[in-house]
Amino acid sequence: MHNFEKLIFWQKSISLAKQIYVHCKDVNSDEKFGLISQIKRCAVSIPSNIAEGSGRNSNKEFNHFLGIALGSAFELQTQLILVKELNLLSETITEQLLKELSGIQKMIYTFKNNLIKS
Repeated sequence: MHNFEKLIFWQKSISLAKQIYVHCKDVNSDEKFGLISQIKRCAVSIPSNIAEGSGRNSNKEFNHFLGIALGSAFELQTQLILVKELNLLSETITEQLLKELSGIQKMIYTFKNNLIKS
């Protein structure tokens, strides 16, 4: 078992989810139940799957949940790109969120690969 709260990429994914909630609260109401709702679910899915996997019985199971978290991270990346193209959030905010997300993706990928080796 791993203590997920000590994993830097879990901490950063919690921070990213909070930022997404803060930045998306002012988006027009038509989108709050569509794309914005999906973005929030993806953002929460990343740390949630890291946490769930860390409590599993083996590294193989943890690795599986890290894969799901990574999939959610790439789904979120796609949605943030769409939000930027639709001008629902400012380009500055979207680029900052994408940059942070990219760092999280790299950390999960690296940890996942090292987990397989151990």
